[in-house]
Amino acid sequence: MSDSFFHAFILLFLVTDPVGNIPFFVSALAHVPAARRWRIVVRECIIAFILLLLFMLLGRHFLAAIQLSEVSLRIGGGLVLFLIALRMIFPQPGGIMGDVSGGHEPFIVPLAIPALAGPSALATVLLFSSGTSTELTLHIGALSAVAVVWLIILLAANRLQAMLGERVMIAFERLMGLILTAISVEMLLAGLRHYVESFS
Repeated sequence: MSDSFFHAFILLFLVTDPVGNIPFFVSALAHVPAARRWRIVVRECIIAFILLLLFMLLGRHFLAAIQLSEVSLRIGGGLVLFLIALRMIFPQPGGIMGDVSGGHEPFIVPLAIPALAGPSALATVLLFSSGTSTELTLHIGALSAVAVVWLIILLAANRLQAMLGERVMIAFERLMGLILTAISVEMLLAGLRHYVESFS
């Protein structure tokens, strides 16, 4: 049971990538008065948490409504995670989410969505929704724990970026991208294995 919680926690931490989002949050909040930044971080983390929780709780009904099997979700989710992981390892101009410069206060987009609750995170929590009620409880606990980690890391984003430096941040994000690549391949292989076994 503890292994399931730990696995879910690590996977959610990797796909939401709070450490990799530090420069993203710092850039998006650069034009916001310092006294308001912590409120925005808390608000965006809560919005992302609620969205992911809704997808986790209602995911099974959503899959049934659109007649989507767990196998296809595993394969599709694995592909999405793989593409996100590649972008973490080989950064694109403007970062994973593109340019976030601007003089307005961000609301929901782009910090809550897609920075935290992006396609890979949504696909992951949908996968979690197909488990038993005990597993679902563990996954909700893991999501709650990850949300607390978001707050701790992102509230200290400016200090962490200044303390660690750009090179350390890039190296850490690429390391997480490498780990996420392995997880996405494993998810993809598991989906293909279940698909082949369905014909035997």
